[in-house]
Amino acid sequence: MSPVRRCSRTACGRPAVATLTYVYADSTAVLGPLATYAEPHCYDLCAEHSERLTAPRGWEVVRLSDGSAPSRPSGDDLEALANAVREAARPHGRAAEAGGTGPGPSGEPRRHLRVLRSPES
Repeated sequence: MSPVRRCSRTACGRPAVATLTYVYADSTAVLGPLATYAEPHCYDLCAEHSERLTAPRGWEVVRLSDGSAPSRPSGDDLEALANAVREAARPHGRAAEAGGTGPGPSGEPRRHLRVLRSPES
């Protein structure tokens, strides 16, 4: 089985780039970036089919930004990340002396950065 998800349209074998979801209560079709994993009631579409998507009469199509364009972090974002990494690297005793956040409720230093596991693993 191929790790690349394919377009849900019949006879289309192109790679999927967007996910389509219908919100029946609002008569809305929502087209957004490719979902993290395949949902049973959603449709994955290739670039061509996502661009040509139309909804039934009386329905609205909501196109969410795809997020595939590389976004550049601002200087403030980079500075905040660098400060968080520096603080996390400090030894426990020196962090409190340097005005760190101090220990958490369990007595361990508070951590600002966490590792999130991919849902695929």
